[in-house]
Amino acid sequence: MCCGRTDSTDMFKDRAIIFVLITLMIDAIGIGIVFPIMPDLMDRVGADTTGQGAFWGGVLMAAYAGALFLCGPIVGSISDAVGRRPVLIAALVMLAVDYVIMALADSFWMLLVGRTLAGLAGATYITATAYVADISTPQNKAANFGLIGAAFGIGFVLGPAIGGISAEFSLSAPFWIAAALSAANALFGLFVLPESLALEKRRPFGRRDLNPFRSIFDAFRMPGLAVPLVCILIFEFANMVYPTIWAFWTREVFGWSTLYIGLSLAAYGVLLALVQGGLMPILIRLMGDFRTLMLGMSAALIAMIGFGFTSTVTLLVIFLLLAALSDLVPALMTAMASNQVGDDKQGVVQGVIASLSSMAAILSPIAMTSLFQVSVDGEGIYLPGAPFFFAGLLVLAMFPLVIKLRGHASV
Repeated sequence: MCCGRTDSTDMFKDRAIIFVLITLMIDAIGIGIVFPIMPDLMDRVGADTTGQGAFWGGVLMAAYAGALFLCGPIVGSISDAVGRRPVLIAALVMLAVDYVIMALADSFWMLLVGRTLAGLAGATYITATAYVADISTPQNKAANFGLIGAAFGIGFVLGPAIGGISAEFSLSAPFWIAAALSAANALFGLFVLPESLALEKRRPFGRRDLNPFRSIFDAFRMPGLAVPLVCILIFEFANMVYPTIWAFWTREVFGWSTLYIGLSLAAYGVLLALVQGGLMPILIRLMGDFRTLMLGMSAALIAMIGFGFTSTVTLLVIFLLLAALSDLVPALMTAMASNQVGDDKQGVVQGVIASLSSMAAILSPIAMTSLFQVSVDGEGIYLPGAPFFFAGLLVLAMFPLVIKLRGHASV
């Protein structure tokens, strides 16, 4: 009888993880589908130069991140109170609406409204991560969070490829595809997704939860959380250099079309899936969480500095491999933060982590695209790789702080 209950629990966990991974993969397709068409999209709404288009694209990314920053901890707290399932499905429906707006947009301001709405729907990642935390043990959280990264990697294989190819027919086509995928997945979840958070583990939602800053301050006061949270904030700021300027940088340096930009991002997605879904569990088993984290940090530093100097496709491929290894870092830092709190705090902690990532995503696109615009359109030194150098310096400055995370790693 005991064995029967164990088998049933394992089936529940397996089914839940599979659905969450599919959800995140489709979400990543919707995100990645936009990246390769961003320069053409900015041209459509009136950008005069590559630098100006990059800056406008950065504003859109900052708007998305700003909405997610304000709503992230709130959504996480709501999921702690009412459960993960309803929040996750509602977020998917809102994403579908956002992509319809993006498909119909014929001005920068309509795009801005659409991206802001997408930020409100950012609960997909927050709640899904809390869902995985609910059904994971402290020993396998890092590996399960790595699977989340792998799902995103697969999505980023398909998303940019779909975006680059479908945009050859119509610039709006990628958004209609993303809308259809989000709506279909919401309907799928409505019928098959079980709830992961038991009633006895839920906590009341109060007025304190409506203040995202209070949630962040409360999280920083929790024992053992301050250092991993600060590390997540700084690393996410630096790592935003890739989605922020990749399409504009490759167009400026290599003259790539939307199709080539999409294929390069798809290649990066393949590498992400291999690293986080296949290599990461092996590295954790052989090296432990902390050494794997340091490997990812080192790869991030070399890749960012390397891209700053890159002027050939051969070097781009080499540093793309290292950039994929650097994506070991967010999953490991998230796991280390998650292991510091109990089950009833997982939603709010994941929401705070999402808000810190969003804070970085508000500031980083503006900083990176401004630096890129000055570097390619300004009267000073022509240096399109300047944002990568800046990101590399931030990662280098993190190392003394990251060393303090040794005690947060599971053994």
